[in-house]
Amino acid sequence: MKLVRKDLEKDNAGQVQTESATGSVGSNRIRTTLTLCVEAIDFDSQACQLRVKGTNIQENEYVKMGAYHTIELEPNRQFTLAKKQWDSVVLERIEQACDPAWSADVAAVVMQEGLAHVCLVTPSMTLTRAKVEVNIPRKRKGNCSQHDRALERFYEQVVQAIQRHINFEVVKCVLVASPGFVREQFCDYMFQQAVKTDNKLLLENRSKFLQVHSSSGHKYALKEALCDPAVTSRLSDTKAAGEVKALDDFYKMLQHEPDRAFYGLKHVEKANEAMAIDTLLISDELFRHQDVATRARYVKLVDSVRDNMGTVRIFSSLHVSGEQLGQLTGVAAILRFPVAELSDHEDESSSEED
Repeated sequence: MKLVRKDLEKDNAGQVQTESATGSVGSNRIRTTLTLCVEAIDFDSQACQLRVKGTNIQENEYVKMGAYHTIELEPNRQFTLAKKQWDSVVLERIEQACDPAWSADVAAVVMQEGLAHVCLVTPSMTLTRAKVEVNIPRKRKGNCSQHDRALERFYEQVVQAIQRHINFEVVKCVLVASPGFVREQFCDYMFQQAVKTDNKLLLENRSKFLQVHSSSGHKYALKEALCDPAVTSRLSDTKAAGEVKALDDFYKMLQHEPDRAFYGLKHVEKANEAMAIDTLLISDELFRHQDVATRARYVKLVDSVRDNMGTVRIFSSLHVSGEQLGQLTGVAAILRFPVAELSDHEDESSSEED
């Protein structure tokens, strides 16, 4: 496929109806190449499917000029993408997407009694592959059998979800995070069952499981697990861990030295003019802004910080850390030195306006 001005060209198979001289109608499946001017994009993160919709802009025997068409882009199917201008951020992200090393190498099970989320942490997003919910009755004095049976049923369903959704050939580490002793009890149960049933898949990959603390079994608690020092050292080469650490450093700086932690585009641009930015934190959602001039403004900021020997961290809006950054306008910066003049100047200007 090709994308000019956002145009897309792709080999596409579809049904074509033909009418014979006698009036009978038949349909044949044909393969043709379409060139679309893309107007809308729909990405399903759960199914990992990307659909593009647009108008046909090149003469075709089977599809009229200007006709609307929807195409699904699939792995291992060639297409050509063309734009009038490629900026540095887009080219970098394409290069990362094409690099086999940037695959989902971290999995996580975030759990509490009766609730578990099985997630895959890729460089660009956090995917919830399974959600397990089981009602666990309370323990009763002298009778814990109902509670124990329900808990065992819950653990068994989580084990099944792990085996179904985690590819141990790719995944380097599986985080098991929970409050209290839930993670220890679950791991004990899982490996006891694996020994009983001779489950080689789990037994051979036992060393990949890492138990860490989280405040709950909800997906947002995954950020706490990724912040754990034991996890950080184990996952030091992954993008997700780097994002979490950078955001954590920003919050610490905001708390202890607020003159060295800025957020909001205007504040960050002013700090960049002073060549003060050490680390720029920016959400990839900003590079999908509908206004081209606004997108170019963010790209210019990224290029300028890099030219000034600063570090740029592009956060995925589909990661828990990216969602948090989004709540801070999507752009923030840790500065090399305090820049107090900016806030003082704004206070003076606002008082003059009053």
